[in-house]
Amino acid sequence: MSEPTPRLRLVHPVDDDQAPAVVDGRPRLRTAWTADELMAEEFPPPRWAVPGLVAEGVNLLAGPPKVGKSWLSLGLALSVAGGDSALGSIPVQAGPVLYLALEDTPRRLQSRMGKILDERHAPHGLTLATTCPPLPEGGASAIAGWLTRNPDARMVVIDVFAKVRGRPAAAVSAYDADYAAIGHAKKLADDYAVAVVLVHHVRKAGAEDFLEAVSGTNGLAGAADATLVLRRPRGEADGMLSITGRDVDESEYALRFTAENGSWTLLDGPPQDYAMSGNRAAIMRHVREHPGSTPKAIAEATGISRDTVKKTCQRMNADGQLTADAGGRYRTVDEPGTTAPVSVPGVPGVPEPLPNCENESDFRGHPARARVPGVPGRVDEELR
Repeated sequence: MSEPTPRLRLVHPVDDDQAPAVVDGRPRLRTAWTADELMAEEFPPPRWAVPGLVAEGVNLLAGPPKVGKSWLSLGLALSVAGGDSALGSIPVQAGPVLYLALEDTPRRLQSRMGKILDERHAPHGLTLATTCPPLPEGGASAIAGWLTRNPDARMVVIDVFAKVRGRPAAAVSAYDADYAAIGHAKKLADDYAVAVVLVHHVRKAGAEDFLEAVSGTNGLAGAADATLVLRRPRGEADGMLSITGRDVDESEYALRFTAENGSWTLLDGPPQDYAMSGNRAAIMRHVREHPGSTPKAIAEATGISRDTVKKTCQRMNADGQLTADAGGRYRTVDEPGTTAPVSVPGVPGVPEPLPNCENESDFRGHPARARVPGVPGRVDEELR
């Protein structure tokens, strides 16, 4: 008989001094060195739950309501627990995952997993729970207990973070409260060398910097090791995942959400291609895959009317998104050997001399010209 799936125990808290001395075969890291000792130390590289996207440490995954954050986080959890490719194309190393679905019912979780898995078997390494006390009030200890029983765990997902952050201490600023709230998850991530994903919301008001869109103060993003912001226009399938952090390069990825199976997949090509309007995005994708296409070929491939394609291509050429040769064939401006169209400035007119005491007679009978300014006084006198 196979062993039962480990459950999240919410009793028998694990004290800080009971945290394992060795995590995943590695000793717990020191917290103080002399400078020469630190330079001589050899640290293992950070472990990735999802290479390039989710590393060990606290990862704050934010996005507006109903954008698909829970589908994304559950899909990642299933991929890591089962050792499948994340987002349809990123190979991952299999390992136990704890998923706290604190806004879901068991029935909803079962339905969502059924959609994502399709005909695949549910992974034994994924532990799910729909309740957990606030982190400062026993939640962190409960998660630590699960991590102790699963020393090879690769990821913990808390959906949503607001359910477990706890109440702020009295007389504490909002920034300090946010920073401290992340601190409980940060200690778990550091002690157990595991990726902790905190699902969070963004502000209603838009922000140019995606970090400023994260709901709350800058204390949340400041305390997190990485921040991921998921955005998708309402009614659109394509979205954008913006990432920045201490161990990840700041980057953006284009994703596509398929409602039929609740899956997010990584799209090829620059993400800005998918941030365009419908017709421009379709034309850009076709031209990127088929450089040198004519408006006729683009129209036949995309189903957009030829007249619309022709006008849109001309606008994209004027906006520097496409470039066209003499035969009316279009290419992307970032294609090797291709340069963006540069507008040629007009030829400036030959300036006429201003009137002065010597040529004043030459300007008699002509429209008035600018007067010759007088000689300015001494600067040092004016500043006194």
